[in-house]
Amino acid sequence: MGSSQSKLPEPEVSEKLAERLRALQMSKNKLEDDYVYVRGDEPTLHYSLASPTLSISGIQEWQKELLEDPKNRLALSALSSNDPTSILTCRSANIKDTQNFNIRIPLEGSPITNQRSSGRCWLFASTNVFRVAVMRKHNLRDFELSQSYLFYWDKMEKANFFLEQILDTVEENLDGRLVQTLLSSPVGDGGQWDMVANLVEKYGLVPQTLYPDSYNAMNSRAMDSLMTTKLREGALQLRRLASKSANAKSSLAGVKAKMLREVHLILTLMLGPPPSPSEEFTWEYYDKNDKFQKVTTTPLKFATELSNSEGLRACGGTDVHQVFSLVNDPRNKYGELMSVKRLGNVLEGRSVRYINVDMETMKKACIGMLRNGFPIFFGSDIGKFSNSGSGIMDAGLVDYELGFNVRLGMNKAERLMTGESAATHAMVLTAVHVVDGKPVRWRVQNSWGTAAGSDGWFVMTDRWMDEYVYQTVVDPRFVSKDIRDILKKEPVMLELWDPMGALA
Repeated sequence: MGSSQSKLPEPEVSEKLAERLRALQMSKNKLEDDYVYVRGDEPTLHYSLASPTLSISGIQEWQKELLEDPKNRLALSALSSNDPTSILTCRSANIKDTQNFNIRIPLEGSPITNQRSSGRCWLFASTNVFRVAVMRKHNLRDFELSQSYLFYWDKMEKANFFLEQILDTVEENLDGRLVQTLLSSPVGDGGQWDMVANLVEKYGLVPQTLYPDSYNAMNSRAMDSLMTTKLREGALQLRRLASKSANAKSSLAGVKAKMLREVHLILTLMLGPPPSPSEEFTWEYYDKNDKFQKVTTTPLKFATELSNSEGLRACGGTDVHQVFSLVNDPRNKYGELMSVKRLGNVLEGRSVRYINVDMETMKKACIGMLRNGFPIFFGSDIGKFSNSGSGIMDAGLVDYELGFNVRLGMNKAERLMTGESAATHAMVLTAVHVVDGKPVRWRVQNSWGTAAGSDGWFVMTDRWMDEYVYQTVVDPRFVSKDIRDILKKEPVMLELWDPMGALA
């Protein structure tokens, strides 16, 4: 790649180009409306079912016809030199998608966090939810829980979980879809709500000041690559040993333990040794009134503050250990409990579970939680119709039809079925704007630092939520008894490669 990249056009230049494209489109539409086709006028398609190969002469004719249209010539000049999403951004979306909301939780949590070059969004989103109760209880102005602490233990648990899945699938073909999916990402950075719940239950929580980010927590690619290579190597070794005699199988536990010790070595040297879950730490801080405070406790005891009487009062009655996931998956029947085969981190821990509901049910629960003053963890496809610079998530943000004369017509279910979309990023909802009883836009706390969005805050339209939000984590009090009772059912088990098993 070159040492310099094309400079993005200034906003006013982009808008002028877009306005010119719209003007040409309107002119073209009028001509087409006024034009009466006679026999022989219809454009010909240079493609034959009898000859399914591409025709060079046919493509040249398409190109000739394409460039005869002045709109396409302008589009060529604009789109070949710039980011199409910048040129085709709708000005109206920027105007209406404002950071004004009539339902907003009183304490959103600060500062804006930054996951840097890592895939830890789920750990940042979850700790940004957890910290609200801690901040209320300890009267804090700013506070972060250690994301790296959970990151460390998640890597250790995922390594163990992966090796156990390898041992459990030794009868499966190595090149089969199941084993290949397991091998594709043994210790990826991503995760889901039930996975962080497992970590907090087993390891607790610590303030960020006691276990801050190392370089490799903020830039995890090299560490992940090294551990992935070692674990794939270990997987082959375990499969070879397991295929031998029964006596050889007895040595598998020792071989696996050696592999985990190597993972532990890599993690500890690259992230630093973490606090022990059961050993006391001392946390010193200044509260909002600039009074010095000191707390001595363990990570496990510190985490229980979220569910004790003081923690419940601080959370408006919400027990963060009791919240659960609602998902919207229109491919599958609503009102069903779903899970994903072989997806998890802590072996024998809480399984990943969701209740599949319509968007109306999901949004009603979210509004109830926000009215009650508590933030919401949610998972979405951030790569669709969003702009990290402006912090806008709007299904009408980019007008592709204007620039390319093509329409994107898949619905939510079809995008899931074809691999076009999945929950790729976790964030936090802290406010909603409701008009005539209907949500219009939502306030989103991201974990990309203050340079993204509006000082780190994003705004999501309700239509974008319908199309690209897949999961919200809600308090059982804000759904009906019928919904809560679904948790007692046996789940429908999805395959490991199902998009609902994507790790945000």
